[in-house]
Order: sequence, then structure tokens, then C-alpha cells
Amino acid sequence: MSSSSIHDMTTGSPVKLIIRFMIPMCLGNIFQQFYNIADSIVAGQFIGVDALAAIGSTGSLMFFVTGWLNGLSSGFAILVSQWFGAKQYDRMRHFVAMSIYLSAAFAILMTAGFLIANEPILRLMNYSDSIMPDVKLYMGIIYAGLIVTAAYNALAAFLRALGDSRSPLYFLIISAVINVVLDIAFIVVFGMGVEGCAYATVIAQGISALLCYIYILKRFPILHLKKEDFRISFQSFGRLLALGIPMGLQFSITAIGTIIVQGAVNVYGEIYMAGFSAAGKLQNMLMTVFTAFGATIATYVGQNRGAGKIDRVKQGVRCTQLMVFGWSIVTMFVMYFFGKYMTWLFISPSETEVINASVTYFHTVFWCYPFLGSIFLYRNTLQGMGYGLVPMLGGIFELVARSTIVLVVAGHTSFAGVCMADPAAWIAALIPLVPYYFYRMHKFSKETAGMPAV
Repeated sequence: MSSSSIHDMTTGSPVKLIIRFMIPMCLGNIFQQFYNIADSIVAGQFIGVDALAAIGSTGSLMFFVTGWLNGLSSGFAILVSQWFGAKQYDRMRHFVAMSIYLSAAFAILMTAGFLIANEPILRLMNYSDSIMPDVKLYMGIIYAGLIVTAAYNALAAFLRALGDSRSPLYFLIISAVINVVLDIAFIVVFGMGVEGCAYATVIAQGISALLCYIYILKRFPILHLKKEDFRISFQSFGRLLALGIPMGLQFSITAIGTIIVQGAVNVYGEIYMAGFSAAGKLQNMLMTVFTAFGATIATYVGQNRGAGKIDRVKQGVRCTQLMVFGWSIVTMFVMYFFGKYMTWLFISPSETEVINASVTYFHTVFWCYPFLGSIFLYRNTLQGMGYGLVPMLGGIFELVARSTIVLVVAGHTSFAGVCMADPAAWIAALIPLVPYYFYRMHKFSKETAGMPAV
């Protein structure tokens, strides 16, 4: 275990460990989101409002697809981090190899399925005939490139499981820059339409996956796999899927809710689609801090659960909760007062109707950011401990709340009524998560912490 990038999170100050790990994770999340954001910026500035509506409105659908792969990889990595924390490296490498099998299989099946179902899904989302061809073309190219998305997610998850959150960040920065350059080249120089943005995204993601693979080969001997590591074990597949599928479903259930909201927004026309899209992307940029805290606490909890240090788990969660509340206050202030001007990144200030739609969304949801941040904390804590069912249940609560709001208000009230679906979903998601976390901690306090059931 010679790489200095490996970080054991079972000793040392929890606050320092969490912050040191979280910052690269946060920047990495920003750059990972930057693929679709860069596509939207270039399309909105160089092609027009319809192109922004077409590409920007696919964010929820892309989250549904890539979120499933990301959730699977994160679930698989929990076992990797637990065996790393237990210092049983042969078992750790075995689960890495089994994860590779499963990630590749899911990517291939998803590519085939979504290419077949592309247009029916878009029809269900109420896309107008004027932008349907662009959306269908863009998403078809994204689906064809899912294998490279799966490769990056899996390799980055393995690195993070061992405490290395910086290397995936560096590779994402490089590929994000390439994505922007290719966006401009394909659209401005070569005159391509939305398909240029899609090709740029797939190529850039492929580069980030390749860089991760080369880095692991050169710097992480602990992850060098042998022939015996790839010996198929259906029992190991079952253990990985028991964590990966609930996490993938949790992402997907959340994404289904956002797709339902997007479908409701689409009813109001391209102006509101573009405004909602721009607002959502700005919000997601600031929310990457919450996402990073969640991914960090999952690795921290996984390693400490593997080492049997439950007191450190509770200490880390308490510290992270305070940091989540602190960032919530910052984002509430920024989005309420400055969201209007940040929207100019996506669309010309002269497009006042689009900007007003974005401002309506900001002013409707800003007060609920502390609840949103807490979802990532408690959901990932439970997942890091190996409990996947209740986090998935939180996603179901979220879906039901979003769907209920949409059914009641879509087409019957103003655009602001549809925007209320997000706050309702964030509050509902916490209903099963918080009580179950405290239940588990109370139970652990009564018994001697042992090795996890891995």
C-alpha cells in the first residue's frame, strides 16, 4: 500500500478528515455537472432559447440515467471501503473485480434499453414537436456513451473508497476543459447543432475514465487485480447488489420525481422550460457541497464501521450536520438575492421572461435548503453503514410528495405552484431517514461494536 493518496479515516480528527476529503469531492461534483451545464451555456448563447430548453430540460432525465450508474458504483464501493477499513485487502480486491463485472453489465443493458425507449420517454415528458428532434438526438448520443460514464463512476468510486478524492477531481477538471473546447469547436466552428454538445460530453467523459484507469495502474498497487480476483462469485454479486441496487434506485426514484416535475413545467412552454432549467443548474452547482458532504460521510462511515468505531461515526455525523447548516445559510442568501444575475450565465439579460421564471423558482424553494442538505447527510450515513433499504424508502417518500404536488397544481395554478414540489419532496425524504439513524445509533450504543456484516 504505497500510494500517498490513500487515506485511513479511522484515526485523526473527524472534522479535519471530513473537510480535507470533502473539498476535492465538491470540486469534482461541480466539474462532473459541468458537462451538461457547459452544453446548456454554449447552446443558449450560440444557438438560442429553444436549444437551451432542449438540452437544459434533459437534466432530470440525465440524472435518472447517470444517477443509477453513480448509485450502483457508490453502493459497490461501500464494501470496498469496509474491507479496506478492516485491512483485508484480498477481499477488497475481489469486490473491486466483481463490481467491474456488474458495472459493465448494467451499462450495456441500459444503453440498449434507453435507445429503444428514447422517443416514448420523451413523449411522456410532454416535449413539443418543435424541440423533440433535438432532444431525441441529444439523448440518443448520451445513451450510446453510457459505457464510459459507468467506467468513470466505478473507477472514481474505488479511489474514493480508499480515501483518495483528489485524483478523480483532477481528471474531471481536465475532461471538463476538453468538453468546453469541443462544445465550442463543434457548434461555433463546425456549425453542428445540439448533437455537437452530446458528442463533446461523451468524448470528455471517456477521457476522464481513461485517466482514472491509467492512474490506478501506476499509483495504486493495492488495487492491482489478479486473475483469481475475477473468479465469479454469485454470493459476492448478491452482496454488492444488496447495496448497489437500493442506492441506484434511490437516485433513480429521486430522478423520476424530477422528471415528473419537468413534465409539468413543459406544459407551460419553452420560456418556463428554459427558466426552470437555468435555475435548476445554478442550484445544483451550489448543492454540490451537500453532495460532497454526503459522499464524504459515506466513505468516513464505511471505513469506521469496518473498523468497529461507532463513536467516531456519531462524532463525524454531528460535525457534518453543523457544516451542512452553515452552508445552507450561505446558499439561501446567494440564491434569493443573486440568483437573477447568475442566470445571465445561461441566457442573455434581454430574455426577461426566462430570467423571471428562474427568479420565481429561487424565491419559492430557497428556505428549504437546510432540509435538502440533511438528506445527503443521513442518507449517505445509513448507506455507509450498509443499510440500503431505508435510504431507498426516503426516495419513495420524496417521489410521492413531488407527484402529489404536481397532480394537484400542474396546469391548474401558476408556475410557482409546480416549484413547490421540490420543498415538499425534501421535507418528506427526511421522514424515514432521521428517526432510523437515531434508532440505529441508540441500538449500537447498547451493544459492542463488531465487524460489519460484509
